[in-house]
Amino acid sequence: MKHISILPCLLLIAGCNAAPEKADSGQETATRDAANTGSLRFEDAKTDAVPFAETPILRAQVLLDHLGFSPGVIDGKEGQSYVAALRGFQISRGLDASGKLDAATEKALQDGRTIPATRMVVIPAGFAKGPFVPAFPKDAAEQAKLPALGYRNLTEALAERFHTTPEMLVALNSPSTLVGAGRPFRVPNIPDVDVPNIGKDERGWNGTLERLGVAPDQTAAAKVVVDKSEGVLKVYDEADKLVAQFPATMGSSHDPLPIGKWKIQGVSRNPDFHYNPKLFWDVSNNKEAVLLQPGPNSPVGVVWLDLNKPHYGIHGTSEPHTIGRAESHGCVRLTNWDAARLAQMVKPGTPAIFQN
Repeated sequence: MKHISILPCLLLIAGCNAAPEKADSGQETATRDAANTGSLRFEDAKTDAVPFAETPILRAQVLLDHLGFSPGVIDGKEGQSYVAALRGFQISRGLDASGKLDAATEKALQDGRTIPATRMVVIPAGFAKGPFVPAFPKDAAEQAKLPALGYRNLTEALAERFHTTPEMLVALNSPSTLVGAGRPFRVPNIPDVDVPNIGKDERGWNGTLERLGVAPDQTAAAKVVVDKSEGVLKVYDEADKLVAQFPATMGSSHDPLPIGKWKIQGVSRNPDFHYNPKLFWDVSNNKEAVLLQPGPNSPVGVVWLDLNKPHYGIHGTSEPHTIGRAESHGCVRLTNWDAARLAQMVKPGTPAIFQN
């Protein structure tokens, strides 16, 4: 496995984890339910908030995410991941692959549905309680002392749950918005999912899916293709139809993407991470190897898809905003929510084709 650097926490919204204030009468029931249960479900908030002015790009990003053609972080911007997602969706629907939000593409995205780009929710107590790691260390040796590599704060957890960034949450609300159990909060419209309790669920994967807004039931993948020129990972079904696409970070000049035909050997959900400095060109060999516990801020995120090439895999990340914008140490990196979705699509033996 190759090393991924971990950056410090991004912008926080004021009052993170603050206790709820007395709610207005229109929201009293929802607030009480959210504050008094361990639920991870985000109920609709009833507030007098001014309606949010949606943009076509923001709405398209949310719809693309719903349909499995991930724009990466939902930020309302026309970046390269958004353009690639549009192009992939257009190919899947037999449309002109322009990467532009034309009338035909917008109609296909909506598919007769009226889905708002954002919604006001009540933050549930089960989600707000964490646990969090406010003073998250940079050094792997210090990280190894933690019982889990959890989120730094509620804002970071909310950003991952709704496939966005802390900065975007500020833009959707305000820098003065208080965040805590029972509070109303505007988020991208990534719905709750019904996660069945299957088996013993020994590593807490059901809860991880719920906290990432990823449905457990996904289209089965016949093969995945990692395309270096496009900067994406594509998923094809048995009919060789493109059914999903995720932006990816892959390789660098020091550790290029291993071009070739590989196979997924196994899927490790909420994995431990064996950090070995000798595998990384930019880390001193004087550092000791350590074992890092699972968590969304693990260098491999919430999932590791092992390839039949030693030390290489497809995995999540602690830095979703860098996907497609930074280099990796040879492996293929996805946002945690995209990696979790992919983990539900593949199985041991699924072909993984890496191409330029």
